[in-house]
Amino acid sequence: MRLEPGTSVVVASHNPGKVREIAELLAPFALVIRSAAELGLAEPEETGESFAANAELKARRAADASGFVALADDSGLVVDALQGAPGIYSARWAGPNRDFGMAMDLIERELAQKSVTAAQAKFVCALALAEPRGRCAIFEGEVRGQLRFPPKGDKGFGYDPIFVAEHMTQSFGEIDPALKHSMSHRAKAFAKLVAALGLP
Repeated sequence: MRLEPGTSVVVASHNPGKVREIAELLAPFALVIRSAAELGLAEPEETGESFAANAELKARRAADASGFVALADDSGLVVDALQGAPGIYSARWAGPNRDFGMAMDLIERELAQKSVTAAQAKFVCALALAEPRGRCAIFEGEVRGQLRFPPKGDKGFGYDPIFVAEHMTQSFGEIDPALKHSMSHRAKAFAKLVAALGLP
């Protein structure tokens, strides 16, 4: 599968923060980026049992519905002390209104009940690139770190304000987006995608 400059790619997400971050990562490749919301595509139910399965489900659905190549991301926060939760349910922990402030409060309460003060965690990302009724390739990345409360920073989205990556002192919500793009779970998955597709 190759993506030539000018190719239309649908980002199969209705999360504005995620669409913006993926569009920024794809910016150097001169692709035409469209979002699922912009095209009026329905948001499929995520019934997969892994990040990769959900990413593939979303990419295939968007590619088949739009007729364009589709790129889907399924990512989330995996907390060791919570047996991997929220994991693939990371967005659902935020409720129908995507209230991640509420979700971060819930994680803090769950950790307090377990008397955990330095929670180890990781962000995981699976990217799926699908052709309409055709092939689908999966690329995965992760970054480890620990959780810190209270949340700090407004530069990221989702759980970024409570996640401090290894060897960092500031949360993903505090650091410059360009720095996050260079070392995040999504950046690592993108590096694999770029290498596999031979993008310049």
